[in-house]
Amino acid sequence: MSDILNFNNTETAFAAKSNMELKKAKFLFGMLEYGQLTKLAKPTLNFAFKAKLPIKGILKKTIFSQFCGGESLQECKAQIDQLYQNGEVMSILDYSVEGAENDKNFDATLETLLKICKFSEFQKQIPFLVFKPTGLGRLEIFRKVSENVPMNLSESEEWARVKKRFEAICRAVAETDNLKIMVDAEESWSHIAVDGLTESMMLKYNKERTVVFATVQLYLSKKYDYLKHLKDFGKKNGIRVGVKLVRGAYMEKERDRALARGYDSPVCPDKSTTDKNFDNGVDFVLENLDVFDLFLGTHNEISCRELVKKLYTQGIGVTDSRVWFGQLFGMSDNISFNMAKAGYNVVKYVPFGPIKDVMPYLIRRAEENSSVGSQSSREMELLKKELQRRKEMAKLR
Repeated sequence: MSDILNFNNTETAFAAKSNMELKKAKFLFGMLEYGQLTKLAKPTLNFAFKAKLPIKGILKKTIFSQFCGGESLQECKAQIDQLYQNGEVMSILDYSVEGAENDKNFDATLETLLKICKFSEFQKQIPFLVFKPTGLGRLEIFRKVSENVPMNLSESEEWARVKKRFEAICRAVAETDNLKIMVDAEESWSHIAVDGLTESMMLKYNKERTVVFATVQLYLSKKYDYLKHLKDFGKKNGIRVGVKLVRGAYMEKERDRALARGYDSPVCPDKSTTDKNFDNGVDFVLENLDVFDLFLGTHNEISCRELVKKLYTQGIGVTDSRVWFGQLFGMSDNISFNMAKAGYNVVKYVPFGPIKDVMPYLIRRAEENSSVGSQSSREMELLKKELQRRKEMAKLR
């Protein structure tokens, strides 16, 4: 088992990449290691777009092409097909436009999600859809519902439209034969509302198969208890419960808000506590696969390896449809392709959308890669190793 899962096997990881593509990725990850550059990126890019400077072409050939599948569904098609044909890595099309604040934009996002559903329905390499709740409604509305803040008539009508959009995409996915849908992560102060909507969709659509997946962010200390709630919820109602387990993505934002508003931070105090919470969550879900489907969303090689060991120990087959692994497009190909080669169910999140609109997503990716202990140094190590391997192989020819 350990021989098959060799995350240092760069030949498998980068089989579909040309030398030029590897060198470009190496340059990009090298740049991301400089945190000061990343801090300057957001204001610089905002200024460039407002001033209508001709930067789109440069962005598209560099950071956008590394972390995004394209600007449109058709542009993504080539990337999705390549992932599958070169290693049977499947895809989740992630419409990564953020920051919408009005009904027109929310309705447009729903329309795009419905198009993704129709586009994906008969393509075996696209088993999942995903959406962010704040793509369908304002974060402030989710907060008010979560905190039980009284709303005026206009806000109540707005919330009704949010619920209607939420159900429209879940229903469309449920009406397909095999597509599943993930409700993506948001800030903790929206969770009561988001979780309530997600559970209501599970009640409707998870009776015969696992259609709807909730995201559980285990860097939040109380989320292990939420998994217990979901297990009881599933058993009580005779439904399956899909869960995507992640560590989390809003740590600084969560801590800053807690400090500013004078409440205890919901985030685990340190990385070791987060890791323990995450591991305990994985164990709990694995012990209850009679209720749960598990999607492990992580770039952590140790977490992937540990889950594989547990599957092996418990006699759970490599291709068991209840267990999935996922990484982001443009990152951790050493995990994705080596796991897929070993037969596991592996998907890549493939973000797409107009370059200007996906910049918040790209800047977040850059910030995560430039943080302490991030991906960048590991990606650089693997890229250098593969380029050196190819150089040596060329000498032998």
